[in-house]
This record gives sequence, C-alpha cells and structure tokens, in this order.
Amino acid sequence: MNNTAASDTLPDADTADTDADAAYALPGADTSDALAGADTAYGSPDAADARLDTADIYSPDVYVDGPPHDTFARLRREQPVCWQDVPDQAGYWAVLRHADVVHVARHPEVFSASEGGVVIEDLDPKSLEAMRDMLLAMDPPRHTAYRKPVSPEFKARVIASLEGRIRAITTEILDRAQTGAGNEVEFVHDVCAHLPSAVVGQLLGLPREDWPAIHTLAERNSGGQDPDIAEPSERGSSSMEMAVYAMGFAARRRTMPPQGDLTDLLLGQPFDGHLMTDIDFGRFFVQLVTAGNDTTRTLLSGGLLALLQHPDQMEEVRRRPEAIPGMVEEVLRWANPLHYFRRTAIADTEIAGQPIAAGDKVAMIYTSANRDEAVFDDPQSFDITRDPNPHLSFGIGTHFCLGVHLARLEGRVFFEELLARFGHIELAGEPRRQRSNLNNALKHLPVRMA
Repeated sequence: MNNTAASDTLPDADTADTDADAAYALPGADTSDALAGADTAYGSPDAADARLDTADIYSPDVYVDGPPHDTFARLRREQPVCWQDVPDQAGYWAVLRHADVVHVARHPEVFSASEGGVVIEDLDPKSLEAMRDMLLAMDPPRHTAYRKPVSPEFKARVIASLEGRIRAITTEILDRAQTGAGNEVEFVHDVCAHLPSAVVGQLLGLPREDWPAIHTLAERNSGGQDPDIAEPSERGSSSMEMAVYAMGFAARRRTMPPQGDLTDLLLGQPFDGHLMTDIDFGRFFVQLVTAGNDTTRTLLSGGLLALLQHPDQMEEVRRRPEAIPGMVEEVLRWANPLHYFRRTAIADTEIAGQPIAAGDKVAMIYTSANRDEAVFDDPQSFDITRDPNPHLSFGIGTHFCLGVHLARLEGRVFFEELLARFGHIELAGEPRRQRSNLNNALKHLPVRMA
C-alpha cells in the first residue's frame, strides 16, 4: 500500500485524526473547513425541509437488490442530512456526505458511540450495557485506555509477519474449492468466510477443531435481518454462545503456560487499569470474530463480483498483479462492508446547517459517503487505478479500524492466490444479497473456476 494508513503506526485515539487525514487528504482539519467545503460543493441544505417525506433508506428490504445509490446521490444534493423514521421507536438523522460523516466521526465529544450504541435500533438496557463494554461502542478516554494495549499487535510490521500463515490458509481453502464438482462453488460461505475464521483462530490460539463452530456462529451473528441466514432472535443467541465459548477458553488458558499469541496479551495486559475478566475477554472475542468475518468475507466476495462485472479490470489485475493492493482499496470503497454506524448526539449541535438535538440518533452512511461526487471523480465507476482513494470503509478518527492492516493483507494475499491459480472464473448462477441495512454483503455467489 502506498498510503499512510498502511504505515507501521496504527492510529489510536490520540493520533487517528492526524494519521488518517494525512493518508486520505480529507477536508480541512477543523469543522468549519470541512463544512464550508461541503456547502460550496453542494449548496447549503434547507434545514426546514429535512423532516419532509423522503426516500426510505432504513428498511432492510431496500438493500436486497443492492444499495440505493441513485437515491443516495439525489439525497446528497437535496437532503444530505435527512430524517428517517424507524417503526415503533425514535427515528434518526442519516448523514450522507463524505465531509459530514468525517465531521461526526471526529467529534466523539458531541456524537457518542457509547450513549446509545452503534446500531440504529434501540437496544434493551441489558444489551446496551453489554455493547458499551465493546471497543467499537466506547468513547474516549475509556476507548483510548482499552485500545492502546492491543494496538501494537496490529501494527503493519507485526501483521506483515503473518503473510506466510495467511497464504497457507488461503491455499488450503482454495484446494478444497478446487475439488468441488465441476469446480463450481458457493463463493461467499464456502470460500471467503473461512479465511477470517481461520486467521482469527490462529491469532488467538483457538483449537483447530473449534474453528468450524466459531465460523458458524460468526455467520449467524451478522445475518440477523435475513431469515435465510438466521432468525432475528438467533443474532443475540449466537453472540451469547460465542461469548460463553470465549469465556471458557479464557478460563482454560489461564491455567496453561504462555503460548505466544494474542490471547496471552489480552489476558496478561491491564486494560483501563485492570486485567481482563473472562467476561471482558468474551466481549472482545465476539467483536473481533464478528468484525473480522464481516469485513473480510465482504471484501473477498464483493471484490470477485466486481471483477466479474468489470472484465477489463479483471484483465488488468491479472496482467499486473502489482495492481492488486489498489484493487483492494477500490473494492473497499465500491462494496464497503458496513452501510453505517450510529452515534447519539449528547449536546445540541448541527450538521451542515441541520439542527441536531441532544439525544438524537445520527447514522454515518458510509455507502453514500464513499460515492460522494465532491470527493471522488466518477464515483459510480469501479476503477482499480483510483488514486487518491479516500474511502471511509475503515472509519476515521477515534474508531479508525484496528484491523486495517490485517484486512488489507488478507485481501491482497487472497486475490494473488485466487487469480494465479484459476485462469478462468465465471458466474454459475445469480448472485443474491443479504437482507440488511447494516451489512453490505452478498449471501450467495455461485462461481465456476478452472
């Protein structure tokens, strides 16, 4: 990678704004610069119109045939901070422009991850309490205290040392795929989803015989809005099963000598002044496994579909394997793994002229921001040579993705091995997308490889 975000210093709560801005040449460092730039590009939105009837971008059904990019483009022009109703509970403000998403992400003192959690739907008190103990839903300074001890293990140089192991795992997965009848395979779940499960299994030192069960739970955990993957009630149960497994694993590891893996660090380092309990480890485990599964599975499956839909780009990346890192970045922009994360305003404020009241929900819509015409030339085109590519798929600011280097390495190695092994790849059926307003994912991608 040739951008700063792939350097060997992972942005943490103290440095993420500076490092990520340098990497992506984002709008000005202070709020006024960013918002002024956005208003110049679009014209100031009329706050009085923001709660008028607008297109529904909340319903999971909207995303079954693909993200509503035409609707997002119109809303960026007309209602870039627009109100969305939610059945049977409070609605939220959808933030659609790149500069405004950056503004929300970089001001955790106003837009809290902890106050209401990171999903649009309001959680029951017990579930919200559990989410608040996950890194993704912590605010500074607690977030900083929890992130700093583990950040060194995810630096670029450390992650780079895993390349041999990731390549071996990838080779094993592709070996299994190659033995399928007629070389036809369901690419999402039988190929892509196994890589992150195996990599996390190795990082944490999980017994190999437990990997399939963890893989199954991770798949269910991210599919709660799609009845083909899991019933809504199963999402919570799969998280609980995963946490219970992790708590038992942590208890067993405390009785064993050090194994030299990430579990040793998690159990042996103080976090916010105290050692992790088994419950703390369980919550961290659920986040690490689920996030790794969602991001990598979507990157790999969405990446292959994008190449199949753009054969000129497939030919280019086959001809020039050195273009694969840039292709991975464009896939992350084009098919970002998550549509949004939520914040909750903890003070009266405004976004691009739209008043936001304390207590209001705010959703940063990455799928829209990643195709913002004010930031990306020809944003609706898939271009593996795009440079610069300031996508927000890894976030920015305090919550800049901890696993950014791992995701990029997995993507590069996987596509190097896939394209070198299979000279011909074609669709063997119709791709189908997951029903979800959170996960921007395929659930079925039948392909034939030879």
